[in-house]
Amino acid sequence: MVILVKVFSGSSNKPLSQAIVEFLSIPLGKCTVGSFPDGETFVKIDENVRGQDVYVIQSTFHPTNHHYMELFIMIDALRRASASRITAVIPFYGYARQDRKDQPRVPITAKLVANLITAAGATRVLAMDLHAQQIQGFFDIPVDHLYAAPVMYDYLKSKNLDNLIVVSPDVGGIKMAHLYSQMLNTGLAVLAKQRKSPTEIQSMTMIGDVEGKNVLIVDDLTETAGTLTKAAEELARHGAKNIYACVSHALLNEQGVERIKNSNIDELITTDTVLRPHYEGVPIRTLSVAGLLGEAINRIHNNLSVNSLFEYRMK
Repeated sequence: MVILVKVFSGSSNKPLSQAIVEFLSIPLGKCTVGSFPDGETFVKIDENVRGQDVYVIQSTFHPTNHHYMELFIMIDALRRASASRITAVIPFYGYARQDRKDQPRVPITAKLVANLITAAGATRVLAMDLHAQQIQGFFDIPVDHLYAAPVMYDYLKSKNLDNLIVVSPDVGGIKMAHLYSQMLNTGLAVLAKQRKSPTEIQSMTMIGDVEGKNVLIVDDLTETAGTLTKAAEELARHGAKNIYACVSHALLNEQGVERIKNSNIDELITTDTVLRPHYEGVPIRTLSVAGLLGEAINRIHNNLSVNSLFEYRMK
C-alpha cells in the first residue's frame, strides 16, 4: 500500500505554505476555509485524504485565537475524513510565552494549547524555534523542533562580518546566543535586563566587551521591539560598531516598527514564519524557512531521521 503525502494550509501564512509545497514538488491540498456570518470558522476538505499522511501548516500569530481555532477545526475535519496521520506544522507557536506559572492564579496557556491540539486529533507536531524548550514536553504526541539557525548562518556568513560578537539581550536567551556564537566562531556577551512591564524595559546591565566590534543580537521573537531597541541603545553606548539583530519570529506591531525605524539597529534579520507587510524605511531582511520545513516534512513522511536538521553542523 502506498501512503501519499498531502499538505494543507490555514489562512495565516499562505505564501510560506506555497513555498513549502513548491520545495516538495507537490500541489497544495484543496480545502475551503472561511467564516459564517456570525464569525464561526467553516472548514471543508475538498479532496480525499483517507489513509494518507497529512500536514496542516498554520502559523498562530495575530489574531492568535482565530488562527488556533482554524487549526483545531482543520485537524478535526481531517481526522473525521480518516487521514492516517495528521501533523500540525506550526512555524510560530502562539502563547509560547505563557509557559510557566510565575504568578499566583495564572494559567499555563502553552500547555493548554498543546492539549487542545492533541484533543483535536493531531498525531504529531512540527514547530520552529519555540520560546521555551519545555513546551515540547507539554505534548503527549511526538514533537519535531527545528531551528532557524541554519538559514541565518548562511546569510550571516555571506555578509563577511569581521570582529563579530554575539549578544543575548537577556539572561534567558543565553543558550540560543551561545549556539550562534559557536556556529559563527565568535565571542559572547549578555545584557541582563529589568522590566517595568511586559512591554517596557527599566534598565540593562552589560556583561562583556563590545567596544569597536560588530554586534549580533540574537532572540527568538519580538513584537514591540522594546528589548531589542533598548539592547541596541546600550550596545551603542558601550562603543559597538555596527549592530545587527537576528530574530526568528518578528511579529512587529506598530510600536515595534517605529522603535526599529528609530533605533541603532542597522539590520533586522528574520524569517517568514509570520506574515508581515512591507515597512517603508525599516531595515528588515526576511529569510525563508520553507526549504527547512519542507525537508523536515519529507523526512517525517519517509520515516527518516530529522536529527541533522535539529543541530546545525559547522561548514
